[in-house]
Amino acid sequence: MLVHPQFDPIALSLGPLKIHWYGLMYVIGFLGFLIIGKMRSKEPRSVMNPDRVDDMMFWGAIGVVAGGRIGYMLFYNLKGFLSDPISLFQVWDGGMSFHGGLLGVILAMFLLARRWNLNFFQVSDFVAPLVPIGLGAGRIGNFINGELWGRATDVPWGMVFPQVDNIARHPSQLYQAALEGLVLFLLLNWFRKRSPPVGAISGLFLVGYGIARVMVEFVREPDSQLGYVAWGWVTQGQVLSVPMILLGLLFMGVAYKVGKR
Repeated sequence: MLVHPQFDPIALSLGPLKIHWYGLMYVIGFLGFLIIGKMRSKEPRSVMNPDRVDDMMFWGAIGVVAGGRIGYMLFYNLKGFLSDPISLFQVWDGGMSFHGGLLGVILAMFLLARRWNLNFFQVSDFVAPLVPIGLGAGRIGNFINGELWGRATDVPWGMVFPQVDNIARHPSQLYQAALEGLVLFLLLNWFRKRSPPVGAISGLFLVGYGIARVMVEFVREPDSQLGYVAWGWVTQGQVLSVPMILLGLLFMGVAYKVGKR
């Protein structure tokens, strides 16, 4: 039986300034996007350039943080938000939603595509293969914080999270870091090099993330304030991810159909 190391969530203290591991994971995600994005912007036939990558990171970061917080309050803590709307701004209490952050990034990409006179999917196809960097780093941050733990299990790699109880649980944060981070990154960048039609990469991102999230939700403990939302086993994460899979399949189907024309 493994035991969670109980990491100190504070990575570095500089007087009154405290730098948290979770915040550093965001920085890693944004820097990874910036570095690899600028490298890719110099590839032949790229519709991006280094300056545009800077703009995408800046506005995308705003979309991730603002959308992630708003999405969490609406999707996972609506009752708390309605009883205390000011809690929306109490980010120090935690609470971020991937699906909300995704909507924030989509809005940022839409506005940038209009400014640059590009097709929305030209922008989203460039961004999608870079997103798993931040997703994987974020899940590592969840693991360091000892949050978003899995359900009870008897598998050999089950892990006890002492801050919860003495029951061995799935280290679901690491599952998500592997699937949403490493596997999705490799898949999307392999697919990108096959020169798929415009929109197909974005579609594959939605399908890949949606499947990974639905799978892990079967072994992840549901949010305490929500529990299971249907039939005693369906979680809010699955409810929000299934439409992503369907929409992604639609995008890929349309992309290939239009590409053949």
